[in-house]
Amino acid sequence: MIKKFNIKGPILIYNRIFKDERGLFFESFNQDKFNEIVGKPITFVQDNISHSKKGVIRGLHFQKPPFAQGKLVQVLKGSVIDVAVDLRKKSPTYGQHIAVELSAENNKMFWVPEGFAHGFSALEENTIFSYKCTNFYHAQSEGSLLWNDADLNIDWKVEQPILSDKDLISEKLTTFVSPF
Repeated sequence: MIKKFNIKGPILIYNRIFKDERGLFFESFNQDKFNEIVGKPITFVQDNISHSKKGVIRGLHFQKPPFAQGKLVQVLKGSVIDVAVDLRKKSPTYGQHIAVELSAENNKMFWVPEGFAHGFSALEENTIFSYKCTNFYHAQSEGSLLWNDADLNIDWKVEQPILSDKDLISEKLTTFVSPF
């Protein structure tokens, strides 16, 4: 099962879970099914894992073209609020965001296509987060929006955020010039 949003592109994917007395099983990725869901062939070239303390906010990150990345994300342990912000200049939903809860309990996956800034807040200690990326990391192409920009009005559900120095000085939406 999938959920699409009023912002075109991102998709929430509900994995089919098989549970019994031994535990559970689910297929976390199937290339053919994924391509059918997004409506085009997608190739992933890099997988990343992050491990975060409760209260960590990572984001809102993106890579500029031609190194832009689509990301298929999921939580392996713990839970997060996962956010995608539309950065596509010609989009009627430019500057709007989607926030979803992902957890090891609900086993949902979130597709964040190119043209979106992405970030998450860890709601539990020792949260492990997995990203499948459509392009390789390219440091010179990375950018970020300010996590607490009032124009974005994102509820991260975190009382005392823990951020990187880079994320503390990111750009506001009002001064941002989108490369998408």
